[in-house]
Amino acid sequence: MKIGQSPHSPSKHEEGGGALHHPRAYEVMAEIGFAGRRRRVFAQVAALTGARPGDRILDVGCGTGYLSRVLAPRVGPDGHVTGVDPSPPMVGHARGRAPRNCSYRVGEGQDLPFPDASFDVVVSTLAVHHMPNAARGTAIGEMFRVLRPGGRLLIAEFRPPANAFFAHLVALAVGPAMHPSMPELLADLVPGAGFRVEATEQVRPLLHCVRAVRPE
Repeated sequence: MKIGQSPHSPSKHEEGGGALHHPRAYEVMAEIGFAGRRRRVFAQVAALTGARPGDRILDVGCGTGYLSRVLAPRVGPDGHVTGVDPSPPMVGHARGRAPRNCSYRVGEGQDLPFPDASFDVVVSTLAVHHMPNAARGTAIGEMFRVLRPGGRLLIAEFRPPANAFFAHLVALAVGPAMHPSMPELLADLVPGAGFRVEATEQVRPLLHCVRAVRPE
């Protein structure tokens, strides 16, 4: 959610949503935004990753570590979930709540601090729209690089609400970061990075998920 901008940069800019630096406020707003269904929605997202016991998972734009903590039981004690985020306060918050099989690093999506083919699964939830436009393709290319051949990618992003009033509210909240729309953008960027798209899913409320594989 916070990828693509230095933690010392402004929290908003004209090309993307920017990094977020207030974890407690973010947690409150996330609970409100998901209308009390946040756990249910993120459990659905975790299931779509296909995570299995022993998997090594990278969560790009991990924020407060919420999704990584949902994924942790799926990979079990023999697996590991690594979160990366450009915001030190977000990473600090995540570390303070980390299960034993989760760890977190400060880093940016367009320059992931990991070797090639390090992970079985890469997931990124509500992060791409926070990246500057010019960094989005690079970041998805980095996800391709750190994923092993045959590994799985899941990106979950906002989809435009069907209701015009709610679409207007989302546009006001997120601003130019949502142009073009995330489904439209991901339809170009994910295969453009070399992934084979397997499916797209709609997860309520407001989430558009792309499931893809790095070819063998």
